[in-house]
Amino acid sequence: MTRIQEPEPVNVQLSRELERRQQQARRNLMKIVEGVRYLAQQGLAFRGDQKESGNLSQLLKYKATGDAELTSWLKGPLDFTSPELQNELLKVMANTIIKEIVSEITSMPVVQFAIIIDGTQDISGVEQESICVRSVDADLQPKEELLGIYQVSSTTGQNIAKMACDVMTRLQLPLSQLRGQTYDGAANMARRLQGVQAILRKEQPLAVYCHCGPHCVNLITQAACGASPLVRDAMDLVHELGGFFNQSGRFKLIFQNIAKSEHGSTFTSLKPLCPTRWTVRTPAIRSVLKQYESVLMALEKMASCSSPETSASANGLHGTFLKGNTVLGLLMAEDLIGDLECLNTSLQLRKQTVSGMLEAVDHVKTSMQVKRTEEHFDVLFSKATAVATKLNIQTNSDPSCPRTYKALHRSGCSPYPSRCPVHVQSPILQCLGHSEYSIHREV
Repeated sequence: MTRIQEPEPVNVQLSRELERRQQQARRNLMKIVEGVRYLAQQGLAFRGDQKESGNLSQLLKYKATGDAELTSWLKGPLDFTSPELQNELLKVMANTIIKEIVSEITSMPVVQFAIIIDGTQDISGVEQESICVRSVDADLQPKEELLGIYQVSSTTGQNIAKMACDVMTRLQLPLSQLRGQTYDGAANMARRLQGVQAILRKEQPLAVYCHCGPHCVNLITQAACGASPLVRDAMDLVHELGGFFNQSGRFKLIFQNIAKSEHGSTFTSLKPLCPTRWTVRTPAIRSVLKQYESVLMALEKMASCSSPETSASANGLHGTFLKGNTVLGLLMAEDLIGDLECLNTSLQLRKQTVSGMLEAVDHVKTSMQVKRTEEHFDVLFSKATAVATKLNIQTNSDPSCPRTYKALHRSGCSPYPSRCPVHVQSPILQCLGHSEYSIHREV
């Protein structure tokens, strides 16, 4: 009755009320969108074990403090924070970002771009391929952007190439302007006839294939470390020690107490080596080298006050770390991987250019040439000797000295040892491919 008695018509009043509610709903919805965008930008989970305990619900409650309008709207009959709505908002945001990326590329006077594809399996074992696009902006600054992660039914070259063409078609990125493609060296990607690069080059011959630089560095690091048994065994020990540190809570506590007393707040935890990426293993190696004495003390204590199985593991590690060859192997591994890790980091810079990559490679090659000398190995051997002397570790005056092996008494074989020249290399030269030199070894 009150509305009827007002001078304005009822339909005008209803329209004004509807507009007011729409404006209120729009303001409150934008606050939810801002919360979703914040959590997505920070990489935080949206939902917890229960809806009310999730990050989004708690964030909205905090924003509703002192905001009666938002508080009343969140308690309304319509739920605008459901998981379905959250996923819809995330898809809208993702599509908007991808459209902006594509628009920046296609708006250039000359449209040219390259694609980067890499794949892996998620936690459920489903194969997924990530596609990135690389281009330059108006200031000729290189940019790399992720276009998305796509599920594939199989990892054959034909199937992945079809997926890449489908993505470029849907995003309106012209295949005719594709100028580069970068993948790892797997056969399905790099094969000369049936690989992804070959299939795409049939459609666009100007799409030059380039083997991923960091992947090449990773393969080189793996081959270099595996060339020397001394380095290989020392790195295996670091990995075993890191696993023992993570699995045994008691050893972790013992080591932390000893390391804190020795190094104060600067102590670092022991970590196992990354199983696939060889160029990120330096921190784990340095952590052991800098806290070598603490590692020995913790292993010795662990070997004397634990269960038989754990004591045996700790005692075996302690005995191996008491050898000077272990110290030498770790120093050699740190010296070798350090430069390659810097090169790997340089090659992965988003704004890296071809000239910058070549300059970084030349710098590392120069550094490696310096290390391909006996003088540099003598420096590392002196460091290892100093550490071994300080910690009273068993040392060997010459890691490549002749050893006498027992003669094998077999039918038709002489029981007497003979001396013959054998080509050997010092461990550091094995890693870096130095020329061989000859010594006499009893065999």
